[in-house]
Amino acid sequence: MLLCGTSNPDLGRRISEEVGVPLAPMEVTRFADGEFDVKIGESVRGHDVFLIQSTCPPVNDNYMELFVILDALRRASAARINAVLPYYGYARKEKKTQARDPISAKLMANFLQVAGAERMIVLDLHAEAIQGFFDIPVDALTASKILAAHVRGRHGRQPLVVVSPDVGGTARARAIARRLDSPLAIIDKRRPRDDDIEILNVIGEVEGSRCVLVDDLISTASTLAGAAHALISKGATSVDVLATHGVLSNGALAKLEEAPVDEVVVTDSIPLAKEMADSPKVTQVSVAPLIAEAIVRVHEGRSVSALFR
Repeated sequence: MLLCGTSNPDLGRRISEEVGVPLAPMEVTRFADGEFDVKIGESVRGHDVFLIQSTCPPVNDNYMELFVILDALRRASAARINAVLPYYGYARKEKKTQARDPISAKLMANFLQVAGAERMIVLDLHAEAIQGFFDIPVDALTASKILAAHVRGRHGRQPLVVVSPDVGGTARARAIARRLDSPLAIIDKRRPRDDDIEILNVIGEVEGSRCVLVDDLISTASTLAGAAHALISKGATSVDVLATHGVLSNGALAKLEEAPVDEVVVTDSIPLAKEMADSPKVTQVSVAPLIAEAIVRVHEGRSVSALFR
């Protein structure tokens, strides 16, 4: 049985069509004080339930809605409750970076398990270590194959350089570079304050090359816009940006439109606001086939590891 929360209904419908199972009826409402209520329209007793909910902005509302639905499913005697999170909110706080910091990604993992999740399907976590925050199975998918296929369709066999916007994202960029059979470059940066970056150097040869910047998400776009300027200053002929999650907050689109970026490619793990979808620079590709395949394999008890490669 498939259910979908209110955070990303279009992706839920696409996944339902790919799986070939209709979304079960469910009504999510609010009381006058803003509290969530949920009514599931048919019995879930004995079913293998997959609940699709991106915990994208408004993150807190979408998480709270998810917790309430999970609790309803648990109390309604679902045989197994699988939480499908195409975007995992709070993932950027996966470790303490200074004294008295929270580890919010672990806190969300605790909440999800207490609410009733028995298995997780997630997509391109900000840090792979988040899988270890759970005491239940976690299938961590990646959109690298989908994104690489788009780049190949756009640029054909022209030589490219894949660029990681920081040292921490090297493994992610390398996965794309391997699929495209391209060399890798890295942006050396420091972050004096949250959501503020300073580009120090470009490690690798980019002069005369088309560059593809790869990141897991675009939030304020300060990092990627700064990286694009740095690449052009080092002689790159063009810059495209690939990211799984298009959060695109706080004027991110304006920064990318002003930056020397030809195309920004994101997936539908997060719904795009109208101004984002209408931008000639922004292209959205769907991860519905990937998530649908994972759901079918999990339900049938087949291996999911092929989807990680």
